[in-house]
Amino acid sequence: MIKKFIAMVAMFAAMLYAAASFAAVDANKATAAELDSVKGIGPAISAKIVDERKKGNFKDWNDFVTRVSGIGEKSAANLSTNGLTVGGAAYKGAPAKAEEKSVAAKKDDKPAAKADAKAKAAADKKAAADAKADKKADKKDDKKADAKPAADAKK
Repeated sequence: MIKKFIAMVAMFAAMLYAAASFAAVDANKATAAELDSVKGIGPAISAKIVDERKKGNFKDWNDFVTRVSGIGEKSAANLSTNGLTVGGAAYKGAPAKAEEKSVAAKKDDKPAAKADAKAKAAADKKAAADAKADKKADKKDDKKADAKPAADAKK
């Protein structure tokens, strides 16, 4: 009974930790420690964000990128992917998460791969049919060539 209780408490704690680690962190509201929890933000960048925020909240991602030195469009996209928001919004240029990309890529690749395989099979089949027709035509020409000297010899 006690083991089950301890296991349940441990599971609950793990779920809370997971939820907290995947929660979005808003650049306008987060403390320096919360900003540090975002992958790609260290103490130096979090200090710059907090200092710039003292001058006024960030209006949007463009304002954030402009005001915080060391953050460009590429790093803004990475930070957004890792959970940073500005005013609750994700960066528009942020790429889809790797898992989403790979699933989408696999789905997109399957029809293309099937179409390529069908086209290759059709081309191979046509090439085989053409080769067979060429062989038949060659045999026919050979028979005509053999028959002509025999006909000439009879005259």
